[in-house]
Amino acid sequence: MYYGLKEWLVRISEKRSIGLDFVDITRPDAVRQKIRTLRPKLGGVPGAFEAWLLLRGMRTLSIRYERASENAMRIAQHFSGHPKVESVLCPGLEEHPGHSIACKQMTGGFGGMLSLCVQGGEAEARRFVTGLKLVLTATSLGGVESLAEHRKTTEGPKSLVPDNLIRFSICIENADDLIDDLEQAFQ
Repeated sequence: MYYGLKEWLVRISEKRSIGLDFVDITRPDAVRQKIRTLRPKLGGVPGAFEAWLLLRGMRTLSIRYERASENAMRIAQHFSGHPKVESVLCPGLEEHPGHSIACKQMTGGFGGMLSLCVQGGEAEARRFVTGLKLVLTATSLGGVESLAEHRKTTEGPKSLVPDNLIRFSICIENADDLIDDLEQAFQ
């Protein structure tokens, strides 16, 4: 299930538990047992520094999420129908198969994740990623810098991901600069 930013922040503020309310430890199931097993080994409470980092990040989460969502939609719209792009996978686009569900579940934007399937197969996808200058090549999300990765390389040869798929975690940079970087990577 997708949670929009508003629902996520409400859940956190209602429970007064930052980042830890996503596991319901009151339910007698495998998750509860796993937590009981791991908690003595890993600790049940984050350290003071980790808590401070989490709090610091939460203070700017809404503006980062809003900007990332706007940037991702601008990029998705720009590259939808682009001659060097086979398809754009972004739930915010009306042609996406999950668009109607995303509209119901994702309030406040569709997030910063999107994928492009580029024309030219795996070789072109790899060349494209190495040609990026502003967007970094890495596997992560939620930071302040936009990232890209060739998923097949990351997941390995047995992956069912298309050879030409590039996954992006779009963040808070200027949208025009991000679009320009992707355009120049196609050259």
